[in-house]
Amino acid sequence: MMEREVLDAGLGDSDDDDFDQDEPVDAELPDHRYLDRELSWLAFNQRVLELAEDPDLPVLERANYLAIFASNLDEFFMVRVAGLKRRIVTGLAVPTNIGRAPAEVLADISTEAHRLQLRHADAWTTLVRPALDEAGVSVVSYESLDADDRERLYEFFQAQVFPVLMPLAVDPAHPFPYISGLSLNLAIRIRNARTGRQEFARLKVPPMLPRFVDVRGSEGRGVRYLPLEDLISNHLDDLFPGMEVLDHHAFRLTRNEDVAIEEDESENLIQALEAELLRRRFGPPIRLEITDDMDDVTLDLLIRELDITEQEVYRLPGHLDLRGLFGLKIDRPDLRFPPHVPTTAMAFQPGDNNERPDIFASIRKGDVLVHHPYESFATSVQAFLEQAAKDPHVLAIKQTLYRTSGDSPIVEALIDAAEAGKQVLALVEIKARFDEANNILWARKLEKAGVHVVYGLVGLKTHCKLALVIREEGGVLRSYSHVGTGNYNPKTSRIYEDFGLFTADDQVGRDLTRLFNELSGYAIEKKFKRLLVAPLHLRKGLLRLIDKERRNAIAGKPASVRIKVNSMVDEQIIDALYRASQAGVKVEVSVRGICALKPGVPGMSENITVRSVLGRYLEHSRIFAFHNDGDPQVFIGSADMMHRNLDRRVEALVRVVAPSHLKELSDFFDLAMSDSTSSWHLGPDGEWTRHNLAADGTRLVDLQDKTMINVQRRRRARAVR
Repeated sequence: MMEREVLDAGLGDSDDDDFDQDEPVDAELPDHRYLDRELSWLAFNQRVLELAEDPDLPVLERANYLAIFASNLDEFFMVRVAGLKRRIVTGLAVPTNIGRAPAEVLADISTEAHRLQLRHADAWTTLVRPALDEAGVSVVSYESLDADDRERLYEFFQAQVFPVLMPLAVDPAHPFPYISGLSLNLAIRIRNARTGRQEFARLKVPPMLPRFVDVRGSEGRGVRYLPLEDLISNHLDDLFPGMEVLDHHAFRLTRNEDVAIEEDESENLIQALEAELLRRRFGPPIRLEITDDMDDVTLDLLIRELDITEQEVYRLPGHLDLRGLFGLKIDRPDLRFPPHVPTTAMAFQPGDNNERPDIFASIRKGDVLVHHPYESFATSVQAFLEQAAKDPHVLAIKQTLYRTSGDSPIVEALIDAAEAGKQVLALVEIKARFDEANNILWARKLEKAGVHVVYGLVGLKTHCKLALVIREEGGVLRSYSHVGTGNYNPKTSRIYEDFGLFTADDQVGRDLTRLFNELSGYAIEKKFKRLLVAPLHLRKGLLRLIDKERRNAIAGKPASVRIKVNSMVDEQIIDALYRASQAGVKVEVSVRGICALKPGVPGMSENITVRSVLGRYLEHSRIFAFHNDGDPQVFIGSADMMHRNLDRRVEALVRVVAPSHLKELSDFFDLAMSDSTSSWHLGPDGEWTRHNLAADGTRLVDLQDKTMINVQRRRRARAVR
């Protein structure tokens, strides 16, 4: 969870129909039975912040969590807050998911976001920064530097910083400049020494330079960094010769950067999206962050010129934009989590002579379930596609791509396959938020190589994670399928927790063949045998499975539902879980982010337990498990329980059938929900309580550390056999 491309805050879209749902009427269930989704998301980000505050975690990881919190909150404002404001302004102020007016929710968001940002700033100032300093990694002030340090930094400033600075004056001849979203700026008041007239200037801190400048000094002084804005602000006289610098303050603006495209009116989706991305840069301001020492004259000028309200001003102590902590690339393994080395899934391990495994032969022996990042993406998914690209018996490769890296070996494998004369179809979702521009670039690269690139269905995002390889074997065509819970992205696969299923099952192959044909040609209408596919059948299928558990419980049979998702918002699914709980079904929900479900409410949800696990990896897999009177129905796939996933996206879940895989998923769920595992527990009032210490003060089990141990233990057991 380090760079922009690897963050997944699970926000949804600003135009989600999550805004548009009236609270469903159900005579059997009480009113006010949902938690507000926006405040629930802020509670998720508070859990991230609590990791930064934990003194038992390695201090560079705590700094990383501060950066993640900041990046997550930026996206929340750019998307969800921006969406609420847009609906108010345009008169589409329909009630939120709990039936409240958007203006009321916006006020609550403002109160909670102010509280969290102050807590975030305090965590840096009083907890993490001192702990870094104690470990020999100091973020220093300019005032604390000696003459030698200042001389070296002045040389650096003149050579590397000064040439790229662009001070912009504001006066009758120079209108107030455009302030780009998320940029860090200095507001500077100066006095003309000749006329005595006071002027205002804005200076953008160059984003292409390191946010924290390495202060090299004598040995034994540890690693020291100076914030770039501090270096600049202490050399403003060089930028304004002949002027008296009266005051300077840092500020930062957040803009509405969501994208809205009228697909039905666009003949060319890519051209429409490119135009919208250009407009995104000029979205209206929605948040102004300032340092707490900013004077009223400067603040009044910013509020007036940026047309922003006082409610949207966030006055913060310390440094702004702590995303810069991502840049602390320090070789101090002792200040980070102990390394986890992914293993190769047992089915794909090299043979006795260390020869390269035949991925297809391994899959023919039986379904293969892989668990990333504990098991390697490179030696499973990537190897599968690379072997398919080179194999002369492979005739066709079909794949969905939602997010991937620009230098992706997955993209290269598809290009190699096309250039080798194979039929290659890539279904690219170019509307993946904040990755639109990247996706356009590599989609065009694929097209130039001869790959058939399609962009999905009008009005729907294609979010499913599917790959299908057609191979000729003895005159017969065999299908090799991969259905995953995560993107085909080698970078995020190292820090996102995900499952993937490989199978040569003919039924799954037929399901995927039909689904790909419909995605590249016509709307999705058919039902599938081993898949549940949104938008037409996934919600119905899950509701049917939940209701079957309810009926089994009424009949006195064992009944349980287990769901692991990133977000739990959909009212129909939540109501079905409430009704199941009322019938006595044991319901366990593991959710990383938003949860609108209220557990533990007498008469409604006392049989529902909700846990949340956050850690070094981003919990990203989706699992749906139903007892089914002893014949487990278990699915993995791409869908969260949100309106956008169930109604406005193409999603796919695949049923897992191998007994060993069912046990692996069940054991993983047991560990995640255990009271002996470190996690957050959700109460009926919407409060999340962290449980990370036992009664004797010892730390509870870390789910991710324990899972890595379990995976490595399986490999060692196989080696012994």
